[in-house]
Amino acid sequence: MRTTYRMRAGRFLGILAAGLIILGVAAIVWAFGLPDVVVSVFLTLGGLVVLGGLWILVWPPVVAKLRDRDIEVRGVRTTWTDITQVGRVETTHGEAIVLRTKQPDHTVLLPVGWLPPGRAAQLETALRDRLNAAHGYTIWDGTAPDDDDRAE
Repeated sequence: MRTTYRMRAGRFLGILAAGLIILGVAAIVWAFGLPDVVVSVFLTLGGLVVLGGLWILVWPPVVAKLRDRDIEVRGVRTTWTDITQVGRVETTHGEAIVLRTKQPDHTVLLPVGWLPPGRAAQLETALRDRLNAAHGYTIWDGTAPDDDDRAE
């Protein structure tokens, strides 16, 4: 099963705003009577930036893809069996979900501020569930094992 987590769309409102500003400049340039070529350049550029901004608001960039065998964070794949711990850490850019791996120099960070509200906790739970499944762990329900259930 594959689950995709995307960036918070609100982070990209500035692109749409920049396009609208460029369209406003085109209107001002037209009002001052500058040549049509100049107006059309501003209209074309502003229109393309607005379309790009709308596109990115509808389909924000992917932060993480969770698959059965691995996780892909910003294009870098790591198998679940290589991950040893999931937790939270404070960074200079705010709080982040950290994936610690068997290699000490290969720590994966997912900034919480990049995710839509409420999705960080959901992602963290999904990460722990998949990590537990990859290592064969189950959550103890508080009951004692049966007599025939022996440790292997």
